[in-house]
Amino acid sequence: MKTALFVTCLVDQLFPQVGEATVRLLERCGRQVEFPEAQTCCGQPASNMGYGDEARRLGRRMIEIFEPFDEVVTPSGSCASMVRVQLPELFEHDAEWRPRAQRLASKTLELTELLGQEGFEPGAVRFEARVTYHPSCHLLRELGGGGSPEALLAQVPGIELVELPDAEVCCGFGGAFSAKMPELSGAMLDAKLKAVEATGASVLTATDCGCLMHLGGAINRRQGVAINRRQSPLKVLHIAEILAHDGNLNEA
Repeated sequence: MKTALFVTCLVDQLFPQVGEATVRLLERCGRQVEFPEAQTCCGQPASNMGYGDEARRLGRRMIEIFEPFDEVVTPSGSCASMVRVQLPELFEHDAEWRPRAQRLASKTLELTELLGQEGFEPGAVRFEARVTYHPSCHLLRELGGGGSPEALLAQVPGIELVELPDAEVCCGFGGAFSAKMPELSGAMLDAKLKAVEATGASVLTATDCGCLMHLGGAINRRQGVAINRRQSPLKVLHIAEILAHDGNLNEA
């Protein structure tokens, strides 16, 4: 099986360690992972903003690059949702590209979906931390991936997994939403961080770097202010970093 890593823009530019962790996890599942260097944006920002022609241009490039592979895996529910849901819709009336978009959609998986299907078991190295999980909107609602991430985390030795209050409420990122409606986005962000604080967790995790960038950025801006009641720093990690960890991420 030829497996391609669809790395996403945010991982490529800002969170390369997430891409590296994803490759380690896929290799532990027996995959030989290839990284198509020609890959760029899948077109999601343009599609979300209503720029259909621009999104379709990027979508055609995405399809051409990943067509040769049997399986495409991405560490992002948001980008997986773009390929699985929005891309076929963009080419709904295009007789040439619609079936090609549908074929790509059928073989694209978000990372935790694949790990759940494969019966993935984390390694024996302990991860001593109180962890809470924020479900991203796209994975939860559009892809129906509600259970896999928590089930995977619960298997990691040493983790104390605590439920996040109002977990299904958006963190306020929403791509362009946070830029176009900053006051509303900021209020949602504050509410989400208060919910995280209530858990007493030392690690906040999610499956999407957009959510983590939004939440982690707010935490960094509040340096010097207690994030939780124990006044210990709150670490923000993508779930791939936890599942693939080798002991270097352990909390004191």
